[in-house]
Amino acid sequence: MNLILLGAPGSGKGTQAKKLQAKYKVLHISTGDMFRKTVEEKSALAEKLKNIMEKGKLVPDELVIDIVSKRLKADDCRQGFMLDGFPRTLAQGRALSGILNGNGIDFVLYIELSENEVVKRLSGRRLCSACKTGYHVVFQPPGKENICDKCGGSLFQRDDDKEDIIKHRLKVYNEETAPLIDYYLESGILRKVSGNGNIDKVFEQLCSVINDKH
Repeated sequence: MNLILLGAPGSGKGTQAKKLQAKYKVLHISTGDMFRKTVEEKSALAEKLKNIMEKGKLVPDELVIDIVSKRLKADDCRQGFMLDGFPRTLAQGRALSGILNGNGIDFVLYIELSENEVVKRLSGRRLCSACKTGYHVVFQPPGKENICDKCGGSLFQRDDDKEDIIKHRLKVYNEETAPLIDYYLESGILRKVSGNGNIDKVFEQLCSVINDKH
């Protein structure tokens, strides 16, 4: 089973991907995770990626396609995978078709969410500086303000979760990524799911789409 998760920043793709991975034993490939891991390294590429991500811009197509292409050739992808964060542009979508060499995508699962809700969700996220546990000031606050429940570390807000950067990210998404909705709709593999409601409700909708196929 090959899947793509599509949706605006903050629509819950990462959270749902982990739940889908646990239920269906499908490999979760997150370009965001790959980029953040690279940023932690000391290299020219790491510095370049850091500057791009902190400004809320998209990583250039050529670079992303190269990274993902190499990842999809790994042995653990042969039994299927779930792409989270790729493709993000029409060029990447078309490149993916070539990378897969006819081994198509079963579904593109598109999680719809309003821009106001996206800003609310992302601007409230906090991360522990020590153990990297995630929190949310509204939906999952720590017991003590700005203090991690698990290790006592201080919480911080990622630069790309600040409101001005979020709004820029949404502008970029609408210009660069939203066209993929029509692209996959025309191919007949797009399935829309509402991102409103709690995590379990969204998950049930996603499972219903997948179970219809399998």
